[in-house]
Formats: sequence, C-alpha cells, structure tokens
Amino acid sequence: MCRWLAYTGSPILLKAALISPAHSLIDQSLHARLGAEPTNGDGFGIGWYDQHPEPGLFRSIEPAWNDQNLREVAGHITSGHFFAHIRAAIGSAVQQTNCHPFRHGLWLFMHNGYIADFPAVKRDLVLAVDESLYPEIAGQADTEVLFHLALTFGLMNDPPDAVARTIGLVDQVGRRKGARFPFQGTIATTDGQRMWTFGTRARGSLARSSSPSTSPRSASCTQSARSFTSSTRTHVSSCLSRSAIFRAPGTRCPNPTTGWWAAARTPCIPSQ
Repeated sequence: MCRWLAYTGSPILLKAALISPAHSLIDQSLHARLGAEPTNGDGFGIGWYDQHPEPGLFRSIEPAWNDQNLREVAGHITSGHFFAHIRAAIGSAVQQTNCHPFRHGLWLFMHNGYIADFPAVKRDLVLAVDESLYPEIAGQADTEVLFHLALTFGLMNDPPDAVARTIGLVDQVGRRKGARFPFQGTIATTDGQRMWTFGTRARGSLARSSSPSTSPRSASCTQSARSFTSSTRTHVSSCLSRSAIFRAPGTRCPNPTTGWWAAARTPCIPSQ
C-alpha cells in the first residue's frame, strides 16, 4: 500500500515538506516504522500548482529516496498547493503510468488502499467510465479507474457526491463478485483551490473532509479502514500512519497520540 501527503497554505519549497523533516515522506519511503511494509519503493509522484492554471506533474518509477532529480526539483519548486505520493504496488506493474497523482485538466487525484479482487471487477468498472474519458486511462492501477469513474460521476461539479457514487459502484460490483470489503483506502483530490479527502470507516462506510476555499487553506488526511474526525476550526483530520498533511507555519496540527500541538515549520507527520 502507499503513502501520500497533501499541502495547502503559504507557498514553500517542496523540499520543506518532502525532504527536510526528520520523518519526511521521503524518509518514510525507505524505512517507515508504521504500516504493512517498511518501504515504498515502487515509484513516486508530485503534482503542484503555481502561476499556471494546470498543475505540474512529475512521476518516476525510481524509489523516492534514491532519485536525485526529485531532490533537485523539490529544492527549486515553490508552491502553496501540492500533492506527493510514494507507491508500494499491489498487483499492477511498476511503471510511470501507474504512479500517482493522476491529472485531468485542473484536477489531481491520488489514493492509498485497494479495490478488492480488482482483476475480477475491473471490466465492469471500466465499462462504466464515460466514453470520452476512457482513452485517457493509460495504466493498470485501480486508482486511475477510480479517478475516471469519479470524473464520470461529476467530480468537477460535486466531489463528495462523485466519490460517493464511485465507491458505491465499486461496492456493488465487488459484493456481486464475492468481495467482503470491496474498497478500503483513502482518497485525496483537488482542483487547485480546494482539497477533498475521503476515507473508509471500519465497516466500509465513507467519511470525508475538505479544506476551506478561502486563504489560509488547509489540507487533511485519512487512513484506510479508520474513521476520521474533522475540526471546523482547523478543517483538518487526524494524521494517521499512511497519509500525512503538512501545514504552514503558525497553524496547528493534530497529533494522533498527544492531541493538538502548535506547529512551527513542523510537518503533520506521525512520529515513526
């Protein structure tokens, strides 16, 4: 399974969130102490927004900890709104087209988790993708199918409804094929102005959180098969072991162990 990070706030160099912290996402890609596996070495990706309307995208099949190009890029790109993802493949090939985040126009989309028995349900799910979107599916990953289903169901107009309909279809098809828990995971998506995050609760129901549309913005994170809570004061959810947010200096972050704590250029990444 994968790990991801989302940031929104005052513009910073990407390396301030991805590389510099003691337990940064890049550090976790090599030797994480929490999670099903200690490494996420099957590729990575970053997507960021700047002065251009469409987000930039850099994806690679290299392990994140061993890619000098990532360090160069992260040390020179400044953004106030970006996604990062490190991959541990489950079933699909280690190739660039399977690396997150995925992009469509102004939108980015990434995922941690899996669709149960994906080879068995893939055909039914792909056939539900809008005909105009189908040619854009370039890889094999279940996440890319989720993204294009969400786009089909109106992601650009109503993200919560589109994702709910997507997971509802996955659940329906999966259960018909005999899966007990057809979907488990977390999803993050953004149009460059707002971020939405979704995660499955312990019994498979969908929970969500979103960042406010006015500055300063905030991102949120969730963990598969765990419910998450959202504070209306901070618009963030508890940072759990596989997904993380990074907030701008002067804001506050939730700590799953000790409660709320003040952040001063400190990432909302769980202690490892």
